[in-house]
Amino acid sequence: MAEKKNEDISRHLHDGHRNRMRDKFLKTGFENMEDHEILEMMLFYCIPRKDTNETAHILLNSLGTLVDVFEAPIDSLESYGLSHNAAVYIKMITAFCRKYYVDKTKNKSFSLHEGNISERICPQFIGIGDRERLVILLVDTHGREIYSGVVSEGSLSDLSLEVKKIQELSLKYHAWGAMIAHNHPSGLPVPSKSDIEATRVLREKLKAINVQLLDHFIVCGHECVSMAMNEEYEDIFYG
Repeated sequence: MAEKKNEDISRHLHDGHRNRMRDKFLKTGFENMEDHEILEMMLFYCIPRKDTNETAHILLNSLGTLVDVFEAPIDSLESYGLSHNAAVYIKMITAFCRKYYVDKTKNKSFSLHEGNISERICPQFIGIGDRERLVILLVDTHGREIYSGVVSEGSLSDLSLEVKKIQELSLKYHAWGAMIAHNHPSGLPVPSKSDIEATRVLREKLKAINVQLLDHFIVCGHECVSMAMNEEYEDIFYG
């Protein structure tokens, strides 16, 4: 009887703590909560009967920031104590965030003459971790977006291999201009020699079908660098 009573008290305290955390979120939002509290709350919904505060601290102490936790591979998350289901849940959150931001911006009218182009492109790279991705954004003669999406994902050892796909998309959507972006999962948002050469090749291939290559963005972390805005590479786009 005493053991059951202690279990009931523990469960009551446990549920009470979770309710207080939810109330805190509803009153203040994540902006006014510590990182370990945010992660602790996220874990409520995939770890129903366990103190997720301790788990949150272990993950943050081991991996670093919230971004590091949410972008960590599943096997890495499991090595720090998460079940497979909990690790998949963490990966689902980042995938949902990316889907949310991409769809939110897609539903707004976009034009080269309005807004920030990098803000339209960068959400495509949320939560993909150390995978490489190539994204395209096509516009009509008025600079209005007519298509955006992922061209390829995985290992982009040679961007020139994707030229045919970019040409096909440009013709399919009757594009006047095209912008591409790809990420450097590690290193700096600086185009490599192969990036520069591939951009030159792409410009000529698109020019052959009367499509203008307007820019090539290099994404690294939270940075999004425009090649067209850099004097060193502007001849590729305006030469």
